[in-house]
Amino acid sequence: MSEQINTYTVSIYTENNVGLLNRISAIFQRRKINIESINSSISEIEGVTRWAIVVVISDEGIRKIIGQIEKQVEVIKAYYHTDDQIIYQESCLFKIKSDLLFEDDQIKNIISANHARIVTVERDFFVLEVSGNKNEIEVMYRELKPFGIMQFVRSGRIAVTKEELKISTLLQAFSA
Repeated sequence: MSEQINTYTVSIYTENNVGLLNRISAIFQRRKINIESINSSISEIEGVTRWAIVVVISDEGIRKIIGQIEKQVEVIKAYYHTDDQIIYQESCLFKIKSDLLFEDDQIKNIISANHARIVTVERDFFVLEVSGNKNEIEVMYRELKPFGIMQFVRSGRIAVTKEELKISTLLQAFSA
């Protein structure tokens, strides 16, 4: 019986140390697992960094990866979640020729229908910002592509769990 493959969001709480990203990514690389997206930011706990890493992997594989990640000295705790266990978003920016904004009502309709926000309008271009899940961003990309996208960039996934992680309680006990 083949094992179920899922998209997982890995949340890693760490100390903010040089070289840790390299060691964590090497764990995925050794197992030939592609990282779909990665985001690093401060967390709800002062002095603790939180990473969100998205991977497509088997159930057994994710458990092994989490075990390897938690062996890193600077890692406080690592969790993994399926998409139905989290609330997540990505953001993106589109740079498009300005004349389209003023001359083509279809662009205005696309902006409105996708809840995009105009970030800036310059003489030669304008920039749109869109937040949503991967599919929503891909729809917006497909709709804007025929008009000519000058530049496009998308962030990594950011996510919060539906259930409490209790990481703050864990850290309080750890520091006591």
